[in-house]
Amino acid sequence: MSTIGIHAPGRFRWLLPALLGLALLAPLDSQASAQQSESPAVTAEVETVESTDPKSTTWTDRVDQFFGKYIVAPMEKVIFFDFWTSKWLGPEKKIPFIVFWLLAGATFFTLRMGFINIRGFKHAIQLTRGDYDNPNETGEVSHFQALSSALSATVGLGNIAGVAIAIGMGGPGACFWMIVIGFLGMSSKFTECTLGQLYRKVDENGTVSGGAMHYLKDGLAEIGLAGLGKALAVLFAIICIGASLGGGNTFQVVQSLGAIRAEVPLLDSQPWIYGLVMASLVGVVIIGGIRSIGAVAGRIVPFMCGAYVLTALFILGKNFFDIDDAIVSIFRGAFTPDAAYGGFIGVLVIGIQRAVFSSEAGTGSAAIAHSAAKTDEPVSEGIVALLEPFIDTVIVCTMTALVIIITNATEGNEMLFDGPNKSGAALTSIAFQNGGFTWFKWILYAAVVLFCYSTLISWSYYGERCCTHLFGDRSSIVFKLVFIGFVFLGSIVGESNILLFSDLLILGMALPNILGLILLSGKVRQHLDIYWAKYKSGELDPADPMEQLLDPETAKQEQDDS
Repeated sequence: MSTIGIHAPGRFRWLLPALLGLALLAPLDSQASAQQSESPAVTAEVETVESTDPKSTTWTDRVDQFFGKYIVAPMEKVIFFDFWTSKWLGPEKKIPFIVFWLLAGATFFTLRMGFINIRGFKHAIQLTRGDYDNPNETGEVSHFQALSSALSATVGLGNIAGVAIAIGMGGPGACFWMIVIGFLGMSSKFTECTLGQLYRKVDENGTVSGGAMHYLKDGLAEIGLAGLGKALAVLFAIICIGASLGGGNTFQVVQSLGAIRAEVPLLDSQPWIYGLVMASLVGVVIIGGIRSIGAVAGRIVPFMCGAYVLTALFILGKNFFDIDDAIVSIFRGAFTPDAAYGGFIGVLVIGIQRAVFSSEAGTGSAAIAHSAAKTDEPVSEGIVALLEPFIDTVIVCTMTALVIIITNATEGNEMLFDGPNKSGAALTSIAFQNGGFTWFKWILYAAVVLFCYSTLISWSYYGERCCTHLFGDRSSIVFKLVFIGFVFLGSIVGESNILLFSDLLILGMALPNILGLILLSGKVRQHLDIYWAKYKSGELDPADPMEQLLDPETAKQEQDDS
């Protein structure tokens, strides 16, 4: 498999062992416990540990402190840089550049693609249910499996924990902005996944590699920006590897463990056991690559989404006459929020930040999974992909938000969203029990664990593809071992550090990705116009069942004869 185009890939080889070394060496830094993080988000937690005798701190405390001091705090200063807006808006109303970047990009793509998020919705459903599938086309998985793989990475703890934290910190109004960015993000997802198909690579074994690292490098080279394309591709791949270990890995483990550990005394006293079990289960699947991941995700995603949505619908049905009040509070809070939540700007920022973390629209991650879909029409996979933010944010996140608002779960539970160790999953659990029955918590726990597991296996693929892009095929097994190690690490580090670390990396992927998408948007629109003309004229006939029974050579010969 080709590298990023730099003729000395050895320059980057130090990055991969460095990730593993971080996990192994962090516990050995005995002096980290005496040092305070400069990051406001982690200060409280570090101060708590500092107040105790250094000899009494455990090795897990030292890992957590090292993580916050030397990784999270420096990254926060860069990714969440607010261009001094806090000086004229106030410290609680600052606008991180990355939030503005994501909102502006999503709005631009919606307009540039002629509101494809609306006019392509019906066709997206047709494609997903297999009306146009042809197994003889190039790729490794079907449209549905590609969507399931991508959804398994996005429909996860962000829908349970992230929404709860957003409502707790920003009030009901945060839900409105989550829906808005989810709607606009459908166009971002379409653009990046179409490009993922256009510039994917297929080796002699039929293994597909695609994603932002490919279209940034090759696509920008086509328009005379080869140097910029290489630089953005490298930057994206490095951030994506980190994001796969953070938001796609340790954050999921931390939040899922936080939701169930109180119910399982063994996990409460020995949390590493959960990490060990989860790491073993993840390892069994990810060794098989995208085919194995797609097969597992295709079974888990419909089940877990169905169970979670049905439970939420039951609670909403039981409290049907309170829904209208909840909706009113969402709209009122979006534009006239309580001053305690930082005002309009504060609610807007919180809603956008949590929505993007949930749907990943604009970050370029989903393009890696969708590039493996079996199709000879790149635009068709982009149209399938636009369903992701709709399902993830507009449906699932909204249901979670309504349940939390109606049940008043945030009242009296401020420590779950306003402390150093945030636990949004625990907050949602309280909402499920308040709105339904006590045993509903077990449905949520099952969903939490399945959401965690499905997200882990999908994000392992994203990170692995970026890793092989930088270092070659032989780095694949090394990355998978590192990834499994970080699954275990997620069971012993603090929630506050992981939440911020996950945000930093997931959102950071959008920096190079959206710039590339904007520069390549003309090519996407050109392909979209051609494809849409075929669709409207009936040239894109649904797949012929008899043709699908033919081997590829015979099918091609019959097509040529016709």
